[in-house]
Amino acid sequence: MKQIMNLLAILWSLFAITACGGSDDGGSGSSSPSTITITVSPESISSPATGGSYTVNVNTTGVEWGAYPDSEWIKTTVTGSNTSKGSVSVTISANTSTTQRTGTIMIQSGTGRKTINITQDAPLQVSEEKVYTSSKGETIDVEVTSSSEWTATASDSWITTKKNGSTLSITTSANDAQKERTGKVTVQTAVESKEISVVQASAEDREIVAPDGYRLVWHDEFSEGTTLNSDWTHEVQNSGWVNHELQNYRNGTADGKRVTELVDGRLHINCFKGSDGKIYSGRVYAKVKQGWTYGYIEASIKLPKGKGTWPAFWMMPVNFRSWPADGEIDIMEEVGYHPDYVSSSLHANAHVHSNGTQVTHEMYCKGAEGEFHKYAIEWTHEKITTFVDGKVQLTYANRNLGRDDWPYDDPFYVILNLAWGGDWGGAQGVDESKLPVTMEVDYVRVFQKK
Repeated sequence: MKQIMNLLAILWSLFAITACGGSDDGGSGSSSPSTITITVSPESISSPATGGSYTVNVNTTGVEWGAYPDSEWIKTTVTGSNTSKGSVSVTISANTSTTQRTGTIMIQSGTGRKTINITQDAPLQVSEEKVYTSSKGETIDVEVTSSSEWTATASDSWITTKKNGSTLSITTSANDAQKERTGKVTVQTAVESKEISVVQASAEDREIVAPDGYRLVWHDEFSEGTTLNSDWTHEVQNSGWVNHELQNYRNGTADGKRVTELVDGRLHINCFKGSDGKIYSGRVYAKVKQGWTYGYIEASIKLPKGKGTWPAFWMMPVNFRSWPADGEIDIMEEVGYHPDYVSSSLHANAHVHSNGTQVTHEMYCKGAEGEFHKYAIEWTHEKITTFVDGKVQLTYANRNLGRDDWPYDDPFYVILNLAWGGDWGGAQGVDESKLPVTMEVDYVRVFQKK
């Protein structure tokens, strides 16, 4: 009996050894999963800056798969994700940045991964979208940035172009006409284009001397016609509109008389009493929807005489929302009860006349009333300086304290007006016996840095 029991124990041991030793994988007793492979065609996409649509074919040994872009500017739509063969429709949006950008699409099937690399070109760029040339003709260089070959074409025969590497030279011939002319140069690749506006001064500009480092970009000498051209806009408002002023602003004519007119090459802004007993005058804006950002701006002006007058040469923001948050630049103001004392002021949230914190300066200018004098501003991101006949009137530096202190980095337009009475002009009363009065402007000129 004992022998039989020993024999059974030996047989049981042999069975156990056989059962546990049936695998050669290190004792795990299970098979390794097969590796999933993924192939794609194409394996990368190069897109122009304008974007585009592409198709990527996918083959996988897995059962299900998906496509996952890493950037919002890459959109994907998957077809056949439950089969071993399918495709991905890829849409790349236009590149609105200034540099090349890259991204990826990850194809995933189980543990399998495949990356599709996306590269998109930077958009076509030009260093200047508008150039100004003198009436004598000159050459202006513009830098072109492009990931592909480009060409340049001029719209008019007086404009020629020359390509030298990434530099485009734009040359204008002499303009002997008494009128400014405009044209354009189109820079083009196979898929993109950029237009450069070319503005050439009229022959009358040859006598205008620009400050060092500046070029003339706009002006009015008031030498053509009898009324203002389309660069100007008249304000139309009734008395009391601002500052409790007494005049009514009209568009050109009131009570059969001109509130603005061109006489002997000068702009006349007339203030007079109408037959209805109302006071009429003019207030005009230059390039009100465009304006300028920075520059040297000058006007030659003869101020009127008489208690009640309040002539001004100033600027307001093109994109005006609220005052004084958006700023105001007063290049020259004067009131008749304080004759020949001209002032400059700046208004912003941090400095405004309503609480006595405005930035302002006044100086005596002999003969300001009755004689022509030059009033100007040099305006940069760093500081604003105003001048009277070349002498510094006011200087204010950008202290980098934010928009409340410096809202002067936006485009502003030029204003010329002749007010009557009001909070300042009428602070010591008005003398209607002095009416009519006229503010005369010989020219307004805008220069910007080359």
